[in-house]
Amino acid sequence: MKQVYMLEDLASRELLDTGADKPARLAVIGHPIAHSASPRMHQAALDAAGIDARYIRLDIEPGQVGEAFSRMRALGFIGCNVTVPHKLEAMEHCEVHPDAKALGAVNTIRFDADVTRGFNTDGPGFARAVEDDFQRPLASLKVVIAGAGGGAGQAIATQCCLVGVEKLVVVNRTTGKLGPLVERLRLLGPRTEIVALALDDPALAEQCLSCDLIVNTSSVGLKNGDPSILPAACLKKAHLVYDTIYQPPVTPLLAMADALGCRKANGFSMLIQQGALAFQHWFPGADPLAVMRAAMSRV
Repeated sequence: MKQVYMLEDLASRELLDTGADKPARLAVIGHPIAHSASPRMHQAALDAAGIDARYIRLDIEPGQVGEAFSRMRALGFIGCNVTVPHKLEAMEHCEVHPDAKALGAVNTIRFDADVTRGFNTDGPGFARAVEDDFQRPLASLKVVIAGAGGGAGQAIATQCCLVGVEKLVVVNRTTGKLGPLVERLRLLGPRTEIVALALDDPALAEQCLSCDLIVNTSSVGLKNGDPSILPAACLKKAHLVYDTIYQPPVTPLLAMADALGCRKANGFSMLIQQGALAFQHWFPGADPLAVMRAAMSRV
């Protein structure tokens, strides 16, 4: 069996399931995707529930999401998770649930008989992860989101406004993507103070120091040699620092946070929480959280 499958592997069941004892019926799609730990927790949940299905990694290039969905439907897939960089493109190829529409991205797909449906579990999963990791409700924190222009960043920013955080600072490489996001956020959270900045804005450090929770939702830190998404001047010891990247487990941002004595967490907790919510979209009534946590705790 392959560790990573490609679009061409979705040509037939013979190609997809050669050497496997269960049919591939769920997947995570992304580019790159080899690092994804999603199969570990989802396969454990499937096995614990006695469901005859395999969960695989699919490396799908930008522009191929619609074709991938069509092929998965034809092969009888139940659904898939969607990760970087496809969370916005996926919205063009499914019927988007109102909650996902509000969050601005899709990360969970369910192939119903009549239609392909899109959901988003990133926002609620993030809120649950923050409370688990830091014992603080998201609503009680002033939040900075670096990389807010991407799918996960927009979903988390929206979740912050939906729960009513007092202050939200959205940061991106450039502010071009932030204008429409800020307009939408102000409608969703009229009581939240919203500040939009570019990464090179001179006011960035001051704004970060005025907040409680620093979040990286960009892919900066995923590759060897990546810098920290934020400079050291943006952090203080009192900060809670959350990096949605979980592989590597210690990103440059988290290493910097650790050196300063900040409380920190990586994206494993969000991965588990949003994964459990996604599983419940595919199998209503299921409660896979404990099984998923146990699977992810094993090396």
